[in-house]
Amino acid sequence: MRIKSQKTLFSGIMFTSVGAAFALGASNYHVGSAARMGPGYFPLIVGVLLTLLGLVVVASAFAGPATDGEPVGKIAWKPLGFIIGANLLFGILLAGLRSIGLPAMGLILAIYALVIVACMAGTNFSIKMSLILATVLAVGSYLTFIVGLKLQFQVWPTFITG
Repeated sequence: MRIKSQKTLFSGIMFTSVGAAFALGASNYHVGSAARMGPGYFPLIVGVLLTLLGLVVVASAFAGPATDGEPVGKIAWKPLGFIIGANLLFGILLAGLRSIGLPAMGLILAIYALVIVACMAGTNFSIKMSLILATVLAVGSYLTFIVGLKLQFQVWPTFITG
């Protein structure tokens, strides 16, 4: 068998591996049944479906005419680092890091940090557009999670709320 599209093959492998990881992770929780779903039911079903989708995509990389024929390019390390770093920074700022004495900075500050760092991954970084986007996301998140769903977690930094 000959690979017709490397991009399709690698994307299928990615879908399959992420789906399998979710399905395996869900096995640590009580799955239940379709009538009485446990906390592991939904991640298990999504993981299995994503794995099956990935296998279909992998199979399609070997079938049919070659669509792109181009090899997969180099990994874009800079954007990858900024996006992963932004998510790690969000988690640290939202909950704090007790091991180094960093208090929780709350939802609003964590969203602003997430958006600004993630926007730095692009080629056209604009602090003005990043702040506008962060404001929209912060207001939307506040209205959705705090006001609408009434979730209880820190919104503002500890040094402001006390």
